[in-house]
Amino acid sequence: MSKPIRPLTNIELKEIAPSLFQEQPYHETSEKYHFIKTIDVVEELRSRSWFPIGVSEASVRNLDKEGFQQHYVRFQSFTDLINPSSNVVELLLFNSHDRSKSFTISAGIYRYICSNGLVIADSVFDSYKIKHLGKRENDLDNAVKRISEVKPKLLNKISKFESIQLNKNEKEAFMQSALPLRFDSHLKLDNPNDLLSPLRESDIGKDDIYTTLNLLQEHLLSSKITGYNKNTKRKFTSREVKSISKDIEINKGLWEIAERIASIKDSSYSIAA
Repeated sequence: MSKPIRPLTNIELKEIAPSLFQEQPYHETSEKYHFIKTIDVVEELRSRSWFPIGVSEASVRNLDKEGFQQHYVRFQSFTDLINPSSNVVELLLFNSHDRSKSFTISAGIYRYICSNGLVIADSVFDSYKIKHLGKRENDLDNAVKRISEVKPKLLNKISKFESIQLNKNEKEAFMQSALPLRFDSHLKLDNPNDLLSPLRESDIGKDDIYTTLNLLQEHLLSSKITGYNKNTKRKFTSREVKSISKDIEINKGLWEIAERIASIKDSSYSIAA
């Protein structure tokens, strides 16, 4: 396992994502919009023993929206920070100050072996929206409670994923089902099976659902994947996914495919459980 994670300070958060510290909403929001300063919620979660360990903000095309754009913060509980395990349940906080993204809390998984963050599909944890109206203390209390309640359920699902083995054809079917999450139908990859190639020695020889899920996630989000446009015949090389929305779409889609595969391979597996 890699070295323990250290929580981020407010200075570090501001260097990476200044939008967390925005003092007012974007000027086009309505008068009914109740502004919530993201860093205030970060502080409230700290008081509940959930500490920020990762942060990101979206790039903007309209420079007028710089500082108001979508952003998210990853949190781990005090218990997991002092006693990390191979897979840790995280709390994910999403927000924007231009109404492009609701203030939302979701669940995630952090895999220490590859420093990989995985967002869980809504079928497991229905994202909890914090209203931009009125008080938020009850919202936060309920969201933290729900994350804590779903934690054993998520870890049990991962254990099940790790116990279900896939043959070569099944892994390739998983990969083919995942391609539309990243590539439009008119794009064809040169070597799609490269998406199943292990990126670290510890994953070599592993054919379980969870390892396959993580391999696909890492490749689809960050690899320079080559292919061509079937309509124009022009070649392309994919870029790293930097869009927060696309990142989440791929993560949740991969989890949903993994759940369907698990329910087919093991009759005792329940997506709803």
